[in-house]
Amino acid sequence: MRHFGHIPSAVRTGLFHREPVEFTPDSPARTLAVALGATLYSPATRPRLADAVRKQAGRGVVSMVLCLEDSISDAEVEAGEANLVRHFADLAADPAARTRPSEEPAGTVTDADTATDLPLLFIRVREPRQITDLVDRLGASARLLSGFVLPKFTETRGRAFLEALVEAERTSGRRLFAMPVLESPELLHLETRAETLAGIASITDKYRDRVLALRLGVTDFCSAYGLRRSPDMTAYDIKIVANVIADVVNVLGRSDGTGFTVTGPVWEYFRPGERMFKPQLRRSPFLEGRAEDLRTALIEHDLDGLLREIELDRANGLLGKTCIHPTHVVPVHALSVVSHEEWSDAQDILRPDRDGGGVLRSAYTNKMNEVKPHRAWAERTLLRAEVFGVAKEDVGFVDLLTAGLAG
Repeated sequence: MRHFGHIPSAVRTGLFHREPVEFTPDSPARTLAVALGATLYSPATRPRLADAVRKQAGRGVVSMVLCLEDSISDAEVEAGEANLVRHFADLAADPAARTRPSEEPAGTVTDADTATDLPLLFIRVREPRQITDLVDRLGASARLLSGFVLPKFTETRGRAFLEALVEAERTSGRRLFAMPVLESPELLHLETRAETLAGIASITDKYRDRVLALRLGVTDFCSAYGLRRSPDMTAYDIKIVANVIADVVNVLGRSDGTGFTVTGPVWEYFRPGERMFKPQLRRSPFLEGRAEDLRTALIEHDLDGLLREIELDRANGLLGKTCIHPTHVVPVHALSVVSHEEWSDAQDILRPDRDGGGVLRSAYTNKMNEVKPHRAWAERTLLRAEVFGVAKEDVGFVDLLTAGLAG
């Protein structure tokens, strides 16, 4: 699979200075953690779940979570498990689907219309025993499974989940990843936050090879105080939430080799609502791209707030995003593409002859690049460039968004 693989190759050629590379579920964890992009959640009880997975794959989704936790009621769990087993078997039996490629070498180039690459599939469970039980029940179709999402993760609660994951790996013979969700009250409350973060850092470090990314449960953070942000506000406008995000990145998102990929919070809105504040999208980028109708549609569907939040996610050290609606996927991916200017700066900073440090003017002559302080940023940027691609000099977000939506 590859990002923007659902659009024709001729269109990709016109958009990218360097196209996104292909990756597979067996790619290195460092690559997959960045490649998650917009992770689309779906209730495990959907009657046509396999068809939904195929449909979203055809629209550019590369990671999905099939949820047995908060998205379904307590009474639906047993039926949800059975539904998962049934639809995994359906997907595994599809001869057109390519997932873990035992028969095709990594790097094989294919067009979106010649094969169906299933997304990275994760199951969000409620308790540890579900991990081993589901892997056993999935049988051969467990080859489609990339891992599990672990809710309300703390050191104490997480240990049992991670031990179950190790056991499921051993019995299935497959690599399985964990994606802990940081959403517990102990993490939110100031008096227990530091201790909770230290505990999470300890247990995730112990199981580092199996922890793909950490996800933020901002809806649960808001719930603890009876809050809910409006579509006019980002998570960073809710100060109590912004403070938690900052502390999570501070402890768990460091670039010194101890940190993990931390993904952005969910955007809850996808239908028009009453607007109190002015739209947050400037007109000029859309006028240049002759896409004013697209700007209007984004505003009408409250997606201008999502776009701002995606930008703030990256500025605050987060990468990728939890999504609950397909319309959120393309904006996340379009804003994840590395601009030609970013790529140029990163390349200059990481040139071998500049290992000694120093300061240089950017090739775009509009900023200072300081080699040693900006090195970690440059390394992270080039990894993002590998999986999301580098846009051509004259290609902007509007072009990428338009192409992604057109498919």
